[in-house]
Amino acid sequence: MPVQLQQKLQKLSASGACRSLINFQHGLEKESLRVDTNGHIAKTSHPQTLGSALTHPAITTDFSEALLEFVTPVFSNPSENLQYLHDLHSFTYAQMERDELLWISSMPCIVGTDKDIPLAQYGSSNSGLLKTLYREGLGYRYGRAMQTIAGIHFNFSLSYEFWQNYQELLGNTDSLTQFRTEQYFALIRNFKRYSWLLLYLYGASPALCKSFVRNRSSGLEEYDQHTLFAPYATSLRMGDLGYTSKAQQDLKISFNSLEEYSAGLLRGIHQEYSPYSTFIGEDGRPVQINSSVLQIENEFYSTIRPKRVSNSKLRPVQALLKEGVEYIEVRLVDLNPFLSLGIDEEQMQFLSVFLVTCLLRDSPDISSSERDVIEDNFQLTVRRGRDPQLELNDQGKMRKLSEWAVELLANTQEVASLLTTLSGSKSYFDACVNAMSKVSNSELTPSARVLKRMSEEKCGYFRFAMNQSLASSDYFRASPLSSDRSVFFQKMSKSSLLKQKEIETADTLSFTDYLQSVNESYRQLI
Repeated sequence: MPVQLQQKLQKLSASGACRSLINFQHGLEKESLRVDTNGHIAKTSHPQTLGSALTHPAITTDFSEALLEFVTPVFSNPSENLQYLHDLHSFTYAQMERDELLWISSMPCIVGTDKDIPLAQYGSSNSGLLKTLYREGLGYRYGRAMQTIAGIHFNFSLSYEFWQNYQELLGNTDSLTQFRTEQYFALIRNFKRYSWLLLYLYGASPALCKSFVRNRSSGLEEYDQHTLFAPYATSLRMGDLGYTSKAQQDLKISFNSLEEYSAGLLRGIHQEYSPYSTFIGEDGRPVQINSSVLQIENEFYSTIRPKRVSNSKLRPVQALLKEGVEYIEVRLVDLNPFLSLGIDEEQMQFLSVFLVTCLLRDSPDISSSERDVIEDNFQLTVRRGRDPQLELNDQGKMRKLSEWAVELLANTQEVASLLTTLSGSKSYFDACVNAMSKVSNSELTPSARVLKRMSEEKCGYFRFAMNQSLASSDYFRASPLSSDRSVFFQKMSKSSLLKQKEIETADTLSFTDYLQSVNESYRQLI
């Protein structure tokens, strides 16, 4: 274990900061694609009884009208997040047509042409039209198929009390907001360095439908007539077939400080990208918010983001600069097709331990050369993570992924031991032990289990994922909500529809003027 980490844990154990360390909070955002019983993306509208996708706090849509997104409140106990997520699924299935179901895997199947993938609709308000326009721009820029990939975002924060105690422990005299922000960025930098480990442990997309790739070169092997795969792949969703953008990579956005990060985002929003300027709709209608590298902050594809909840009048980057980082959003979690919710409590607990470990380790700035190494390690793990011969670059030294993973997990176990003492539960430590077992035996990883199940059932990716999706559908349809819980979500849906109407009624600007005002608000931040 690094001497610095060992010393930090010793100091924590003897301080007030230790007691407040365990008080972290989690939130989940889980995407699931609505499909018909043939596996095609549903072309039906977002069910009215689910409420307004614009204003509902827990059930919305992402890119497509068919791509549902479930959002849990923030809880301190992972089991509460999962129960709420379970209830959202049960309620949603009760509102869906019997011939539709939720696709349980991250990679979609079967994918048609762009016109077969309906854009999400949010009503006639300016804010709703802007959300659809943003998605239309994404479709032009990257193709709509890429936007149908589903995943889970894991939101994580430490308590106000902890930050006060931790600042005192480190003898820092900055404002608490500045200290907390700098510490979250330190966590993010270490996450970038070591997140290849999460791909190995929890990646669950080693294969995909040929229809997703179409005529693109993939570098994958043919599994059968309809399936492509890589024998040692972990998460093809996070590779160059998924959320990647050459234009964005050229921005080289830095995580060394909030100021550098924000400057990079604003540069992307203001920097014209000539290939995008050719996208124009019929009669000159705009098909994107602007022709910059980034339309808005959310277009920046990153495995992790600094975030905060703020006044809607402030742009996200503006809120971060003014009020600091409140929590972080982990964005690389695949849907585990062997779990009805795509994630379980053990994985949430390991993610928490991993993030705390990233916080407590020394975290120097990331140089341009290290940024390239981090990306290379990540992409190698995407395609070859379970290859026993795979070597990664650790500060200029090549070493086996498995050897490095054992070392990192030993560090997380030390952190987990402290959390176990604080919580009185062995669950954090057990999560690390189970993670270590996956390093010892790669066949225990979700990606290996997917390929093994395909082999056992003598089927390709589509049939495997469809079987899992059907089983999940049967489970939720057979698990109806209690009447009280059902009424709770019904009221939430009805309230969201009323709120959408209020927003639409309150609009005074034309959408053309509104769009101009949005772009002008970003120009003022230069």
